[in-house]
Amino acid sequence: MSVTVWPKFRLPFRNGAHISAREDGSPGLAPLRVLVVAPQPFFVPRGTPIAVRALAEGLVSEGWEVDLLAFDEGDAIEMPGVTLRRSPLLPGMRGVPPGFSLRKIAADAVMLPRLALLLARRRYDLVIAVEEAAYMAMLLGPIFRVPYICDVDSSIPEQIGDKYDLPGWVARVLGAVEARAARGALAAITCCPALERLMRDHAPGLPVQTLEDVTLIDPGADPAPPPDCRFEGPVLMYIGNLEGYQGVDLLLEGFARAVAHGAPGHLVIIGGAEAHVAALRAEADRLGLGARVALLGPRPIEAIGQYLAQATVVASPRVQGRNTPMKVYSYLDSGRPLLATRLPTHTQVLDDEIACLVDPSPDAMGRAIKQLFADAGLRARLAAAARRRVQAEYSPEAYRRKLSRFLRRDVVPRISSGHARAALEAESRG
Repeated sequence: MSVTVWPKFRLPFRNGAHISAREDGSPGLAPLRVLVVAPQPFFVPRGTPIAVRALAEGLVSEGWEVDLLAFDEGDAIEMPGVTLRRSPLLPGMRGVPPGFSLRKIAADAVMLPRLALLLARRRYDLVIAVEEAAYMAMLLGPIFRVPYICDVDSSIPEQIGDKYDLPGWVARVLGAVEARAARGALAAITCCPALERLMRDHAPGLPVQTLEDVTLIDPGADPAPPPDCRFEGPVLMYIGNLEGYQGVDLLLEGFARAVAHGAPGHLVIIGGAEAHVAALRAEADRLGLGARVALLGPRPIEAIGQYLAQATVVASPRVQGRNTPMKVYSYLDSGRPLLATRLPTHTQVLDDEIACLVDPSPDAMGRAIKQLFADAGLRARLAAAARRRVQAEYSPEAYRRKLSRFLRRDVVPRISSGHARAALEAESRG
């Protein structure tokens, strides 16, 4: 993977897709040059950047030439066939958090002209615009005659609405902008059925493909317990960021209720920024849990299987959002039973056969923790059913199969047929 920050400027020109046909008459994929626009730090071990990496690698496996535009923050990782192009961050703007924030808006404002310069210089056949990058593609696509796909990991209006108490008219405007971006797109990719329904509501007739996240557990990884994750008794484990929508406070309160009713063991929390870890430590101390809660901070993705193997029960206590948490798919593949809130964010993927689903309350969470710690047979049944499900439906192989079918069936024919140009002309007319 090569990395560049600023391109040399060249006058813009109108792009056109260069699609060749195979001997059997089907559209060939190799000639396409695609720009994936991800307004995220890259690479950092959290949901959207992990999904972006999987998408870029899937496109390369189809023979496409892939450029990836992301914020100038994160680790350099090996991605053969992918050119990483960085968008600079303003001074003091590093540490862009997940979700909506003023820092994210500032970084997006710098990325917009950076994207325009790339479109001016390079002849892309397609832009895949992740999250709010769809709004950038909606603005710039008609100018540079480049079609775009919306890659929807969450609803931006809902994300903002969950964080702030918005006036009704503001929420309606944000929803209208999201719908406009969908109607101007060539197609859409989503990460869960709820977001697929949202895109279809916004743009009836739009080709939409749900590409669920996949397990991140490496079956060939070293099974030895990590030195910092060895505990006596049962372990309840959470892995992920510590933003409010994840419901980790709910999990902590539920664990406190279980402990108050005699449950043994530890709660182990992996991930989170330093400020969130410190706040959660203070809350654990306030609840009197002390040494019963271990906050390990971020750990490498490659070690996720080693850590999950030390758990007795794994948990996803999310309380907000439509999209299913990425961690769920690794949890299902861990061989450990999953405890999750009975909310649409989970129930669109989970059911009572493969997870212990509970109401999002401390009492319900506490009762379930105590039951799962005590009932080895229940743990074994849930874990076995979950692993069968993930291997059948949410493996890396299943992801690549769905992506390849979508590209060949819905994307390449629409570019080569001129549908993209017609959509761009309609969008430019407003």
